[in-house]
Amino acid sequence: MHRIRCFAKYVSFFMALTMVFMTMPIQTVSAAMVGTETVFTITHAQNARTNLIKFLEHKEVRATMIAQGINPLEAKARVDSLSDAEVMRIADKMEQLPAGGSDFGVVLGTVLIIFLVLLFTDIMGYTDVFPFVKSSQAK
Repeated sequence: MHRIRCFAKYVSFFMALTMVFMTMPIQTVSAAMVGTETVFTITHAQNARTNLIKFLEHKEVRATMIAQGINPLEAKARVDSLSDAEVMRIADKMEQLPAGGSDFGVVLGTVLIIFLVLLFTDIMGYTDVFPFVKSSQAK
């Protein structure tokens, strides 16, 4: 009889705990369809963050940051603290920037090439654009 009471005591304690845990408020889990746009945005943000961190790890960029007085580890920490929207905006601006030059250099190069072509054709006698070419040939 003593054994049964001892066993019943443990079973009663276990049942009481089970009842208490069952009556506690529990958050229900809800599942919903995840849209393609959401998945694409998350993936794009992760890729942009990875590309930005890789960009900061380049030797030239690190040297420029150090020359400007910026700690590369602090810059990486700041990139990690940016929101996904900010990272995607920075990545989009980086993709739009010219690689290794500016628009002024393109315009200046185009004007220089046109000038040289016209000068060469004027020297050869095909065009009559520059008057200073005629004066040097007349002498």
